[in-house]
Amino acid sequence: MLLYGLITVAYKESAMFQGLITVAYIIAAILFILSLAGLSKQESAKKGNIFGITGMALALVATLASADLSAIVYILVAMVVGALIGSRLAVKVEMTGMPELVACLHSFVGLAAVLVGYNSFFKVAFAGGAHGGESVTIELVEIFLGVFIGAITFTGSIVAFGKLRGSISSNALSLPGKHWWNLLAIVASVVLMGFFISEGGSMANGFQNPLIYLGIMTVIAFILGIHMVSSIGGADMPVVISMLNSYSGWATAAAGFMLSNDLLIVTGALVGSSGAILSYIMCKAMNRSFISVIAGGFGNEGAAVSTEEEGEYREMNPEEVAETLKQSDSVVIVPGYGMAVAQAQYPVADITRKLKEKGVNVRFAIHPVAGRLPGHMNVLLAEAKVPYDIVLEMDEINEDFPGTDTVLVIGANDTVNPSAQDDPSSPIAGMPVLEVWKASTVVIFKRSMNAGYAGVGNPLFYKENSYMCFGDAKATVDKILLAMQ
Repeated sequence: MLLYGLITVAYKESAMFQGLITVAYIIAAILFILSLAGLSKQESAKKGNIFGITGMALALVATLASADLSAIVYILVAMVVGALIGSRLAVKVEMTGMPELVACLHSFVGLAAVLVGYNSFFKVAFAGGAHGGESVTIELVEIFLGVFIGAITFTGSIVAFGKLRGSISSNALSLPGKHWWNLLAIVASVVLMGFFISEGGSMANGFQNPLIYLGIMTVIAFILGIHMVSSIGGADMPVVISMLNSYSGWATAAAGFMLSNDLLIVTGALVGSSGAILSYIMCKAMNRSFISVIAGGFGNEGAAVSTEEEGEYREMNPEEVAETLKQSDSVVIVPGYGMAVAQAQYPVADITRKLKEKGVNVRFAIHPVAGRLPGHMNVLLAEAKVPYDIVLEMDEINEDFPGTDTVLVIGANDTVNPSAQDDPSSPIAGMPVLEVWKASTVVIFKRSMNAGYAGVGNPLFYKENSYMCFGDAKATVDKILLAMQ
């Protein structure tokens, strides 16, 4: 056994073995890139998933192969525990719970970066810190930035999880001088980094002071992450999830630098950059400033949310909705989070097939931030086998509403709110919305007249061509489907 161990160690230290590990990491990185490319289109999404799974499996095998024999057991135990938890969550969590699950997973990435940072610091302190030099300075910078990004990602993701789950109010937190507090936290962290590097470069007299600086910065970053995400209102939460995805990527890259792991650096950079690009695209679609969202909720200083009724609403029952659909030549369905909660996508898909059999032109209109996760509605509709060629983005279908006979708004609210265009004082003012009120008839499926996730009243409910259809979305759509037989 001892001889086997010596031979194994000698082989792992050989140039040939290290070369094989490097090649495996390069192939895994290429597979991750191909995965992102595949996921950009619905037709190639399945292939993209396969590329991603294959790349991750290869990365895990390479990592296990390069680990010390004493560490492999611990790694395998951790993998088994993680796999059991992950598989349990994958089976248990419904599509409506995916946004908060993603936020929760982002928090794990941030916490991992913090723990790796502290572990790397102690490694430098006990092994090489006393010798100083440029290499130690670079390591200290990597450690400090990795912990900083990871701490913000950790607490920010927890707040996002709470907001998405409903345990924390979706309203934006607005402390007096909140932007100055953010700036003060960043400036303090930069000053602490200067002290950390200057004293950490030579730790012959101990590492207590550098550890104190690192600890204070960690607490500041924790608080900053909480404040930044708390300051962002519910209407912007899909952007926040995408933004936190980017943060988790940069935290991964920072961990890669600390661990001298090229694959973590490449993977983190891919996730970080793609998340940032997606956040930017979504901000453009919502007429939000990317820098403002990153900074923690600039633009949330709108007027107080109106909760007063703005007139009388008209109501339709499911049978009347079915009759309206039968008499329509063109129908647009606008899905929202309420449809996801009720799991109404399946009967909605059945209604779509019924209408298409009768020659009705049926299409779906998807707002960029429909649901609480980018692409949330697209996945739900694909799950219900809705043809992808009739699922259109907001920019593709907005100009068609004036020529549409009937619009069904199923569980959507803020994304069809005319206040975004008509009320400059509204918290969602300037956000592009689906202009459903321009259609001949609009039917809104809701449980009640309550405001949407952003907490903003919706004048659409009281327009002359709008009708409310109250009840659980799935039960209501089932009744409509029965009436159409």
